[in-house]
Amino acid sequence: MGEPLLQLDAVTKDYGERVVTRVLHGVSFTIAPGEFTALIGPSGSGKSTLLHLLGLLDKPTSGRILLRGCDTGGLGQRALGRFRGRTIGFVFQFHHLLPAFTSLENVMMPILADRGRADQEMRQRAGALLERVGLGDRLHDRVTDLSGGQQQRVAVARSLSMSPALVLADEPTGNLDTKSGDQVFDLLRQFNRERGTAFLIVTHDPRLAARCDRVLELVDGRITSDRAPAEARR
Repeated sequence: MGEPLLQLDAVTKDYGERVVTRVLHGVSFTIAPGEFTALIGPSGSGKSTLLHLLGLLDKPTSGRILLRGCDTGGLGQRALGRFRGRTIGFVFQFHHLLPAFTSLENVMMPILADRGRADQEMRQRAGALLERVGLGDRLHDRVTDLSGGQQQRVAVARSLSMSPALVLADEPTGNLDTKSGDQVFDLLRQFNRERGTAFLIVTHDPRLAARCDRVLELVDGRITSDRAPAEARR
């Protein structure tokens, strides 16, 4: 076994000062490079809090989060931001695209944030990703002119623009009809298999969880189950 891509060691998260509420209780697990994992659990179980910690958007109250062997708790804000941008991609339920910009410009944004300027290689990379998600003919259309499913495909391409080792997807199909949702999920799966990118997908859809390699269940801030889905066991 090689080194885990992501490792959580006894992670807790508290909110409040006078009245302290513990949302996560000693969460520990690892994710291997290229693993395709679902995170499930009821509303209020701490999934969003956990995803914020995994995305290095917040810090745990105690415990450690290691990504590519780096203890992220020791990084300053500037180093943390750069490390996050180069290592983690994000896909959200609501795509969070910039409406005034084209599909191509939206996909280029993470690279532009990292490099500080646009260049031809950046445009070619973004264009190739849009071609890959079936939007090669919509590069220069504003994202407001695209359907919901097409906008989410742009968001998928954007999440991969920095070639991250890990993509965190928060209900990526939750705002789509079944057909469009299945198409977006299939794209994530294809990139996982072709590029070896690891994915952690938060979902309430048992059909999608059943198509992942592994299912983590979070209940009341604790991992209560870590299993292969029934579909994978057949």
